Amino acid sequence: MSADAGITATLAPTLAMLGLHGLGWGQLLQLLGHFMLLSMLAVGGAITTAPDMQRYLVHQQGWLSDAQFTASVAIAQSAPGPNILFVALVGLNVAGLAGLLATMVGILLPSSLLAWGVGRLRRQRRDAIALRAFTAGLTPLTLGLLVSTGWVLLAPTRAHWGSAVLVLLTVVVMLRTKLSPLWLIALGAVAGMLGLTG
Repeated sequence: MSADAGITATLAPTLAMLGLHGLGWGQLLQLLGHFMLLSMLAVGGAITTAPDMQRYLVHQQGWLSDAQFTASVAIAQSAPGPNILFVALVGLNVAGLAGLLATMVGILLPSSLLAWGVGRLRRQRRDAIALRAFTAGLTPLTLGLLVSTGWVLLAPTRAHWGSAVLVLLTVVVMLRTKLSPLWLIALGAVAGMLGLTG
C-alpha cells in the first residue's frame, strides 16, 4: 500500500462524514477561492454572480448539472430567509457540509470585510465626488448582472414556448402592478407541474 493510499484510507471515514461527494481538499480550496473571487463581484447581491457560479460548477468543473443548479437556486429563493441561501444549497449539493462551508465562507468573508472598510471610508468622506460617482456607476452594473442571472436560470427551459410566455407575463405584471412576486412564483410552479414550461 502506498503512502497516498494509506492517507486516503485513513481519511475515508472523515470524508464520508463530511459528504465531500468525491471532492478532494484541493478541489474544496478551489471552490473556496472561486467563491471568494465571486464575493468581490457580487454587486447587487450574491444572486448577480449566479451566471458565473453556473459556468464554473456546471460547465467547467462538472460538479452539478444545469437542472441541479437551477433547482438549487429555485428552492432557496422560494424558501423564507436570506437571499443568499442558494449559495449554501449549491455548496451542499457540490460537496456536502464541507462544500456548504466553502461556498458560504467564500461568498461572505471578502465582501463583508470590503463593505466594512468602505463603510468606514464613506462615513469619513461622504461628500467626495469620486465616491458618489462610483456609487452611481454600480446601478447599471447591478441591473446587467441581474438580467444575465435571469438568462442563465432560464437555460434549462429557454426553448419551450411556455417558459417564454411565463417570463414575459412576469415582466409585464411586475412593471405594471404591485402584485407580490410570490403569486408569480406560485403560477410558475403550477405551470411547471402541468408541463407547460418544458
